[in-house]
Amino acid sequence: MKHRPLGQSGIEASAVAFGAWAIGGWTWGGADEQESIRAIHAFLDAGGNLIDTAPVYGFGRSEEVVGKAIADRRDRVVLATKCSMRWDLTEAQKARAIKRFSTTEENIDWSGSPGAGSFDVYLYSGADGIREEVERSLRRLRTDVIDLYQTHWQDDLTPIEERMRALEDLKKAGKIRAIGVSNAKPAQLAEYRRIGVIDSVQEKYSMLDRQQEQINLSTCARDGIAFLAYSPLAQGLLTGKITPDRDYDPGDQRRFKDRFKPDNVVQVLAMLEPLGPIATRHNATIAQVVIAWTLDVPGCSHVLCGARNPEQAVANAQAGSLDLTAAEIDSITAAVETYRGV
Repeated sequence: MKHRPLGQSGIEASAVAFGAWAIGGWTWGGADEQESIRAIHAFLDAGGNLIDTAPVYGFGRSEEVVGKAIADRRDRVVLATKCSMRWDLTEAQKARAIKRFSTTEENIDWSGSPGAGSFDVYLYSGADGIREEVERSLRRLRTDVIDLYQTHWQDDLTPIEERMRALEDLKKAGKIRAIGVSNAKPAQLAEYRRIGVIDSVQEKYSMLDRQQEQINLSTCARDGIAFLAYSPLAQGLLTGKITPDRDYDPGDQRRFKDRFKPDNVVQVLAMLEPLGPIATRHNATIAQVVIAWTLDVPGCSHVLCGARNPEQAVANAQAGSLDLTAAEIDSITAAVETYRGV
């Protein structure tokens, strides 16, 4: 497994990270706790060390599962979590927050008309909220320090200076080791960096989502900031295992997305077809080739890959050791550029 620095923090983290959204169950049709714990253990045993979670992933559930999984092996883990997505604000805090969406504990309400059992999720990055969240995450994760602490989304009413000062105070207090931002526009990233040191940027990036090539990737490559790509397998679509007739469970967000409709799945499978011979040459899977290609993109230092069982976790970790030739990278990129789907 390749290891790469998290910016200027001095922390070396596995190039492939365990993305822990799905094990929280929320929007993924539920999750089995013991199987999730086994998946995390398998990932660590396969050479990975970076685990990325967030309070909102299952409303504390993902962090709790991660905490249980790493309780007896904390020294082997680079632990990343986030703040700013809140479902538990006081009325005073709500006055400074932005409502993001309504949801149940199973799925986001996509209709805009929340029904019984729904509650609201807000964006709130006030200093008081960040201090609250870090203490709650530390308890759920069963640790006394978070290696990488990231603001999850940026478009709330709190000035970035207030957020960054709060994060720097947590770092001075020894509660966090490094500071990152997620889903940040270039101007927002620049404002954070005007005030202090940002070690990482986490953004959606995959073969199907390449907008960051014109946004934050070049900045990260130039300035030595870690770039953590989330959804590099496009929620499983880039594994090549999802077929046009795939049916999704009622609590699975993918059943609502145009990207997973049959016509688009056909386009994705056609794009992936040229990757088959490359995978065969390396005794690898399509998904592993996709991960390796993503890690070769200039500026992309780490990828976050979800896993719900040990087999998936090990396969993802093994992709962190796969080296593609320049000719193979060019061939894959040519295939990627044929995609015209959503």
